[in-house]
Amino acid sequence: MRQAEPTRVVLIAEGATSHAFKESVAKELAQGNCLYFMAWGSECEAWHDAVDMENIEQFEFKEIPEERFIMTTWHESEPLSEVFWFCKNSAFHSTVDLKRTVLLHVAPEPREQQLLQQYAEA
Repeated sequence: MRQAEPTRVVLIAEGATSHAFKESVAKELAQGNCLYFMAWGSECEAWHDAVDMENIEQFEFKEIPEERFIMTTWHESEPLSEVFWFCKNSAFHSTVDLKRTVLLHVAPEPREQQLLQQYAEA
């Protein structure tokens, strides 16, 4: 089911996950209205690749309409604060206005307040 509002997503991965889990999350994002995906942390390149592949498969390996193209980046060597700054200041879609941002935290322990504070300060 598609989300009502186009969204940018920052994935904060703090620990390894299975390939199947990554694919499942990527499918939800691609079928939703995620149009900009930034991966940070553990296995961030694999997360990036999973979202890219799902977006490609969603359109059966044919041309992806620009308004459904998911821009993806991974931030392996950057501090999370820089990724949050990038999200706020540079993560724009070429044709769709993204007003909604989701922080998706994949970790064994929650850090919601700390992450929200860090994002607010970026």
